[in-house]
Amino acid sequence: MICGVDEAGRGPLAGPVYAACVVLNVAFTIDGLADSKKLSEKKRNALAVTIKKHAKAWSISYASVQEIDRLNILQASLLAMKRAVESLPFTPDIVLIDGNQSPRLHCLMRTIIRGDSLIPEISAASILAKTARDAEMQRLHRCFPNYGFDKHKGYPTKAHLAALQQYGACEIHRQSFAPIRTLPFNVKED
Repeated sequence: MICGVDEAGRGPLAGPVYAACVVLNVAFTIDGLADSKKLSEKKRNALAVTIKKHAKAWSISYASVQEIDRLNILQASLLAMKRAVESLPFTPDIVLIDGNQSPRLHCLMRTIIRGDSLIPEISAASILAKTARDAEMQRLHRCFPNYGFDKHKGYPTKAHLAALQQYGACEIHRQSFAPIRTLPFNVKED
């Protein structure tokens, strides 16, 4: 049983980092799997439903903004990956991880650079991690509408940076990230 693992949300200035793992069902081929960044939002969402329905197993986890600030984004990403794999109902034969860093797991692992474009299991994990994080940023937008999280998902776009200058940072901004470190902190929810 091959388990693919990937994360979403290392680059944004706000929100948690998500990770997912997927063990595909060899009896059911899912067409269209690719790196989530290369798919439209509509295609990602449709594939996420198919993956959840037909995969042998899948799991999604995250590391909080507080964990990102305490550990650093790389270690928080690896923690989210570890949590996702450890949430599976069984131990996979091998865990294939996108990138060149692996979480601490008690099973056979292999890192693969650009694995989200090369390995179907990692592509599927990439899609689940991205759609889960995007859904969370949509939810957080309702709590903090001034920042436009529904549009940019916390990435440092011109609109997001302008909102930060106008409103300061809120509790879901990563305080360890520049330029958040230098901004006033807005503690009240909108």
